[in-house]
Amino acid sequence: MIAKLDEIEIHFKDLEAQISDPDIMKDMKKYKEIAQEHSHMQETVAEIQLYRKIRAEISDAKLLIENEKDAEMKEMAREELDGLEDSLKASEERLKALLIPKDPRDSKNIIMEIRAGTGGDEAALFVADLFRMYSRLAETRKWKVEVLSTNEINLGGFKEIVFSIGGKHVFGDLKYESGVHRVQRVPATESSGRVHTSAVTIAVLPEAEGTDIVIKTEDLKFDVYRSSGPGGQSVNTTDSAVRITHLPTGLVVTCQDEKSQIKNKAKAMRVLKARLYEAEDARLAKIRSDDRKSQVGSGDRSERIRTYNFPQNRLTDHRINLTLYKLDSIIEGNMDEVIEALQLSDREEYLQADK
Repeated sequence: MIAKLDEIEIHFKDLEAQISDPDIMKDMKKYKEIAQEHSHMQETVAEIQLYRKIRAEISDAKLLIENEKDAEMKEMAREELDGLEDSLKASEERLKALLIPKDPRDSKNIIMEIRAGTGGDEAALFVADLFRMYSRLAETRKWKVEVLSTNEINLGGFKEIVFSIGGKHVFGDLKYESGVHRVQRVPATESSGRVHTSAVTIAVLPEAEGTDIVIKTEDLKFDVYRSSGPGGQSVNTTDSAVRITHLPTGLVVTCQDEKSQIKNKAKAMRVLKARLYEAEDARLAKIRSDDRKSQVGSGDRSERIRTYNFPQNRLTDHRINLTLYKLDSIIEGNMDEVIEALQLSDREEYLQADK
């Protein structure tokens, strides 16, 4: 472990030297990458320095115990040594967590797609509830939410809603939300008071930046048409809705929410880039995959990951056997406990697999 820490500190010093190199500063893309890596490493290097300091103090305390003649001073040194050894164990645990390879996508903004599954109108209403939950979470974290595309029903729900969330560490906090979310409750449209079970699917896509994915113009087919609202009613008298087909993959993205064809095209391109980026990332991950198969972070959209049981005020995340009886609070966007539990489980699984 000491050799690993030496390597990290040497690399950190090298990054510091590169940041002040005038030649590198001329290449803004490279400079940004180096500065970002340097920033990400600062917490780890600070912990390494603390770890080394505690080890040195333990060495001094042991030397004092060995050579000190005064019994009282010796006892004080032993007490100090006990405290230092506890501090060293705590620092080692923090270092283990910090040394887990960072997902380079964690700092990215996301595009989230929520779609109604089984359950008809009730599923569509739950899509709206989940959109509201993530929007409330975004408010508390000062993230920015922008709706990109909707397919609304008359009752105020959505067959589908696609939106972006931008801010600090968005993908790192929400990447575990991909999958099937099941809801159990009495629908507003149910007169007999019977509990129904419905489901929606969520996809969380890291948003592609300019250099992440290159799309050739000749690979795209653009169609424009007149947008429509809930129930098929016309909401626009011009052909402002846009459909983009990526010919090599067959991916199709539509956007009709804006009255401007140009704005709809720009939004649709953002979604298309995110989907292509995710597909390429999944392909590369499969190639380089090892024995570690993380269920928590797999992002398998066919996997039932969570149940929201309203009559019992219960939320259950099936991947980590987490059950919380505070659904009323969580659905209002107070998701910190859920997010932190998923992140902790993922770290622990990595450390177990790495042994």
